[in-house]
Formats: sequence, structure tokens, C-alpha cells
Amino acid sequence: MFDTFSSVSSLDINWGKSVLLPLDEEIETSVEKLKILNKSENFTYLQKVLFCVVLLAYIICVFGNFTIILLVTSEPSLHSPMYFFISIFTVLDIMIVSVTIPKLLVILIQTKKTISFFGCFVQMYAFNALGETECFLLALMVFDRYLAINNPLRYSAVMNSRLCRRLAALPWFLGFITSFFPTIFTFSMDFCGPNEVDHFFCDFAPLQSLACSDPFISNLTTSLAAVVATVLPFFVVLGLYIHIIYTVLKIDKTGSKTKAFSTCSSHLIVASLAYGSAIVVYVRPKGSHYNKFLALTYTVVTPILNPFIYTFRNREIKKALRKVTNQAIMLCHC
Repeated sequence: MFDTFSSVSSLDINWGKSVLLPLDEEIETSVEKLKILNKSENFTYLQKVLFCVVLLAYIICVFGNFTIILLVTSEPSLHSPMYFFISIFTVLDIMIVSVTIPKLLVILIQTKKTISFFGCFVQMYAFNALGETECFLLALMVFDRYLAINNPLRYSAVMNSRLCRRLAALPWFLGFITSFFPTIFTFSMDFCGPNEVDHFFCDFAPLQSLACSDPFISNLTTSLAAVVATVLPFFVVLGLYIHIIYTVLKIDKTGSKTKAFSTCSSHLIVASLAYGSAIVVYVRPKGSHYNKFLALTYTVVTPILNPFIYTFRNREIKKALRKVTNQAIMLCHC
């Protein structure tokens, strides 16, 4: 277990194959993208293009999610349990992309594209803990909608601010606990030579493939954690939505029915993107190139789309955004 630190002092983030390194030897590697960007004359240019694309995506994600947080906190009409949970979800999105994207940007412009062994495991634990927290939170958000639609008269009394804060803390606890065990088992494996992480950030499958010891226990705990954090919440979400749809279809008023479907549809889109990609990647961790594409989806693409999904498919947020924008324009004219 403790031979790990003495054998591997740094890890190279690369899209290529693993290589054996002597102790304490430093090497320069190149960041490849899907095995297409090799050490060619155009590679530096492609790195710059990729850097600009990833940086733009990160800025859009942070700005979009931060805008929703400001709207929810500043607009009284959005001071409800649903938007409270949405604001927490946007905070998670910002934290998830901030765990992986800044280091990826550094790697894209560095000559020595390395990350420390310990830093790699810190990144892996933080990313997976936050991701699993998000999965649990999505299930909690559906439960909130379930109560609001099925028990509208008791909803305000049941979902008071005290209960909301307690429920909001539960996904964080479950996410960080669930991710702790596969991280410990992966960390305790022997790493004796290969040090190129075949991914664009540190994750379970790429690190498990580098180990010299048998990764069976680590793979098993990773799969079990994925089942607990993604499969079980997914079936909870599915069951609650079936009940919600059944209840909404019984509503006589067309306006109320449309509002209920509009509120739930945005969350259903976000949940489908999150659970779908996470289940494929983590229930049976293989570290394939297809999994890299899915990882890129839920680490970059989904956090960018989430603010737009909640904004364009939610009347209250669009109304609050127009109100805040008009107030800002009036202040500028004054």
C-alpha cells in the first residue's frame, strides 16, 4: 500500500498509451485528443484552439449558473423550496467544473503536462463526491415536485425553511461518504510504473488501469458506489415521475396542467443527462474512449446546458430575469 508514493511521484495526463518510467524520472508528454492530435506541426495550434474552446465553455458555465444564483437570492418570487434546491444545484455545477477544467486548461498550455500523485486522487475524490451529491440532489428535487403536485395544500407547511436546509445537507453527506470508499480502495493499490492517465482528468477507471496490483476490489466498490449514487436515485426519480404524470393528467385545468409539465420537464431533461452518462461510465468502469466522450459530456457540456434549460423552460425564472434586466437598464439610464 505504502509503496505507491515511492514508486510514482507524478502522473501524466495523456490520451495515449501507458509507459513505464524509472523512479523520479521527469518526462515531457503531449496532450492528445481522442488519439487524433499527435506530435505534429499543427499540434500546438490545436492545443490553443482546444484551450480557447474549453475556457469559453467554463466561462459560460460559471456565468450562467452564477446568474441563476443571483436571481434566486435577489428575487422574492423565487424564494421557494424548488428554487432553493435549484440554486444549490447550480452551486454544485460550478464546483464540479472548477475541479476539472482549470487543471485541464493548465495542462493544455504546459510543456510538462503532469499532476502530482496525491493531487490526482484529491481531484478524483472531489469530482466524484460532487457528482454523486448532484445525483442525490436531483432525486431530492423530484421528491420536492412530487409533494408540491400531489399534496399542494400541505406542501407549504411540510416544506418549511428548516426542513429544506436539512434535506439540502443530506445529498452532500451521502455523496462524500459514497465516494470515499472506492477512493480509498483505489488509493491503496500498488502503482509501480505506468504513469500516463488515459483521460483528461483523474478518474477511477483510468487510475485503476495503471495499478500493478489486482483492481478487482477497487472496481467492485466503484460499481457499488455507482449503483448507490446513480441507479437507485434514477429508479426513485422514475417512480416519482410516473406518479407525478399520473396526477397531472387528472388535472382538469389546462393552464395548471401545462405549468406542472413545464416545471417538471426541465428537471427531467437535466436528470436524464446526468444519470444516463454516469450510469454508463461508472457502473462498469472500463476507461474506454467512448467513456471519455461521456465524461466530457457530464463535466463540460451538461453544466453549460443546465442554466439554459432552467432559464428557457421556466416561466418564473424568465420573468425574474426580465425584471432584473429592466431594472439594470433603468439604473444605467439614470
